[in-house]
Amino acid sequence: MVLTWDSTIRNELEMVEQEMRDRVFSEQSILTEISLYVIGSGGKRIRPAIALLSFRSNGGEDPNKVIKIASAFEMIHAATLIHDDINDNGEFRRGREAAYKHYGTQRALIAGDFLFVKSFKLGGIFNEVIVDMIADACTSIAESEMLQILHEMETDTTISDYIKIIEGKTAKFMEAGAKIGAYLAGSDAKRIEEMGAYGLNIGMAFQIMDDILDIVGNQASLGKPRGVDYMDGKPNLVLLYAMADETYGKEISRSFLKKDKTQEDLGTVLALVAKTDAVEKAKALARTYTADAKENIASLNDSDYKASMAILADTLVDRST
Repeated sequence: MVLTWDSTIRNELEMVEQEMRDRVFSEQSILTEISLYVIGSGGKRIRPAIALLSFRSNGGEDPNKVIKIASAFEMIHAATLIHDDINDNGEFRRGREAAYKHYGTQRALIAGDFLFVKSFKLGGIFNEVIVDMIADACTSIAESEMLQILHEMETDTTISDYIKIIEGKTAKFMEAGAKIGAYLAGSDAKRIEEMGAYGLNIGMAFQIMDDILDIVGNQASLGKPRGVDYMDGKPNLVLLYAMADETYGKEISRSFLKKDKTQEDLGTVLALVAKTDAVEKAKALARTYTADAKENIASLNDSDYKASMAILADTLVDRST
């Protein structure tokens, strides 16, 4: 009986952890130290899990065929987190000081580049199809991060703009992991696309829930302060819905546009957002994506791995961290 989304792949996830630790060795010990600091800080390991579950649910038998690529996905993610924290001036990540705060910006940047290189070396042992999938996903991340910067401090950002940002920033990477897992299992083109759609929809729901938790989450469990997007002038989905509210939208928008926001401003805005239906609307959209994700795996043969994929979809919209 499958109890949690990761219960069927715990051994494989432990193999991923070991693979990552082995791969970040450097003659410059500080690079190894920073890399281990970042990848060892926890995290849900959703990205490698999606690749592993896609592989297993499509009949893949030898986990060694997918462990390296799953590890590469998580290492790339770790590298992007280093750079994100520097770009956003984020002080904490998963309850600990951000790497650049702990080790200095220059060292952290080099460590991020180091992780990228190590990741692509892992991915490079596979064929051109897989390398292209990874490269395209990483390109989407960079392009969407730039698009997000262009929309900072913009109250007229549309929901369509937001969807495009999170699709490239988060969902495309998960789509690639799911497609590669199915590809390595020997699936046909139709099944690979179905698995890719699952990964994409999971990624959309995951990012929307991140936005929701940024507004209503518990700081202790999140490992970082609430309201980071508001303070940074990033119009996340909840804020966009709240700024469109007939009663409180204009006041929230005026506060959002302030350059020097205070904690008092944040408290006021969070209270105003709570008076709107923004959070409920965002959760409804997240649930739509998870429902679509479960539909994407409907054609799979029944298995514990398929059940894990469905549980993962549900877990993403019910999480508190």
